[in-house]
Amino acid sequence: MQSFSPLPSPADEPRPGPVPVSAPDGVIVPMNASAIIHDGAGRYLLHLRDADKPDIWEPGCWSLLGGGREPQDRTLLDTVVRELREEADLTVADLEPYAVEHVTGTDGARVSIQLFSARWNGDPDRLPLTEGVMLAWVRPEKFPRMRMLQSTRTLLERHAAEHPAPAESPVAVAGPVSAETPSGTVLNVVGVHLYLERDGRVLLGLRHPDSAYAGGSWHVLAGHCEAEAATVCLVREAYEEAGLVIDPADVELVHTVHMRDRPADPPRIQLYFRARGWEGAPELREPDKCVRWEWWSAEGLPDPIVPYTRAAIEGIRAGRAYTELGWGC
Repeated sequence: MQSFSPLPSPADEPRPGPVPVSAPDGVIVPMNASAIIHDGAGRYLLHLRDADKPDIWEPGCWSLLGGGREPQDRTLLDTVVRELREEADLTVADLEPYAVEHVTGTDGARVSIQLFSARWNGDPDRLPLTEGVMLAWVRPEKFPRMRMLQSTRTLLERHAAEHPAPAESPVAVAGPVSAETPSGTVLNVVGVHLYLERDGRVLLGLRHPDSAYAGGSWHVLAGHCEAEAATVCLVREAYEEAGLVIDPADVELVHTVHMRDRPADPPRIQLYFRARGWEGAPELREPDKCVRWEWWSAEGLPDPIVPYTRAAIEGIRAGRAYTELGWGC
């Protein structure tokens, strides 16, 4: 499982984190194993851990799948294979030793973890995660905005530098249509938006004045879908931007805006999801994008506000499911 220990712990006695085991000469022998899983195109499979469970290792952090060696494991390779299966029913071929990571446990002890590396390009949304909040593909440029141990970030950045993504791997959101796409098709950009309402007040963020989009305007928490399900993108963005932990099962689609800002711009599909529950209070996790979070009365929205967000909120309040904007330009 995702706790780290040299031996399995009773269910009522959770371990606080990795436990080091020293050889007779004082060298710390790894008794824990984790997997660096990448798709060969620059993305890494990361696990968002629970934030509120007692004595959990790396609470609320993005981390690698893995855990502690158990008596039945003949080798640390057996350990990581078992952990992947137990945590996400994930089987990855060709796991190879990569490095030993040295971290500091919750008790201040120095801990060694054997890292294995392998390629996999499946859909994490289809994996039955048994612990934590979610699994997601993440690119290295997002690491600085994510809560993770510095040692994990350094390790992954080193791995990314040693395994650069092929130049042709990024997929353009809008641009030339592939041969498999029906003739005349235009790709649409998909955006996800979080509609949080508390006591009749809606959560809005004031965008940084130097933001590339809508600088100085109020907007709901939002982001663009990558190669991921819309609800997974929403959960990831909520945590990255505001430190909010949301279960994908607790969100529902409440409004869609199909729009175009200008005739030359790609069309956009803006999905608004309501979260029925969440953990945490809004934090400024990306101050270069948002300078303030505030709850506003849904009947007295601030100015300036992103126009399509105003339209979406008004539509949600009126019970409408769909809005079109900008198609008359």
